[in-house]
Amino acid sequence: MIVDDRCEDNTATEGEHIVPSNHRFQADDFLVVPNKKLDLAKRSTKAGKELDEKQLADEALAADVSDLQLQQQLLFANRTHGLLIIIQGMDTSGKDGVIRHVMGAINPQGCRVFSFGPPTAIEQRHHFLWRPGPCLPEKGMISLFNRSYYEETLVVRVHPQFLEPQRIPGLHISKPKALNKLWTRRFKEIRTFERSLVNNGILVLKFFLHISHSEQRERLLARLREPDKHWKFNAGDLAERKLWSEYQRAYQQCMQETSTRLAPWFVIPADNKWYARGVIADLVAARLERLKMKFPEVSEPELARFPGYIQQLEQE
Repeated sequence: MIVDDRCEDNTATEGEHIVPSNHRFQADDFLVVPNKKLDLAKRSTKAGKELDEKQLADEALAADVSDLQLQQQLLFANRTHGLLIIIQGMDTSGKDGVIRHVMGAINPQGCRVFSFGPPTAIEQRHHFLWRPGPCLPEKGMISLFNRSYYEETLVVRVHPQFLEPQRIPGLHISKPKALNKLWTRRFKEIRTFERSLVNNGILVLKFFLHISHSEQRERLLARLREPDKHWKFNAGDLAERKLWSEYQRAYQQCMQETSTRLAPWFVIPADNKWYARGVIADLVAARLERLKMKFPEVSEPELARFPGYIQQLEQE
């Protein structure tokens, strides 16, 4: 019998990711359910009803960021787990804003952010999962990827010519069957890679910022019209925008094939930036709370020495 590796230790159904009742958002509302077809066209890009307006969202975000600060302290103090957060999305989807508003208040000593641009010549000569190795979080730390190794199933899928410098044995980019075989293999390698991370105590949470075609147009126009946003504009974004449908199909299959119970994907409505930031902060805080971490306790023998330490300091 052939077993789909997405099911091995990963089988999930709706309801398994429901967050504690003190949180505003139900994770299952955004979850890409493993082994079920994903249709991005049926996933909303608009803010939901959990938060009625931006002001309430800002207040909720502040509360969730406060929760994250506490959970980060516990994560660092216990050093039993690490956290890997992956943020993916189309151009202008708000990835930088999520990092700035959600993770900006976290102690920078415990969180590192990595942006994945085009691979270097050296990186192209390695397996695509070699690149994230040095960026992975150690126990007690948080790593946040702005784009990630998933680009090797997204950008290169829309632009197969980018695969040529990788010199993959037996691959002919002009042959669709050969490319499909490559994507299938890479999806499996990613699932195995992420399973190994989780088995070693690294939580993996993946968020896709889902914006509409029309909203991207407005954000690109804002970059062209507003002087303080001119620096954000890249003419290449207009060329990529023409490939919108191809990217949507690539994201859709990628998430469908790599969302597992251990390393889930969440599709976050991102037309309203304040809503997307609130959802992600809430889901991350809720996931860390599920670890039920506490500050490590001092042993009784050591605790008995504390009065002496206090006396020693007071007598200085």
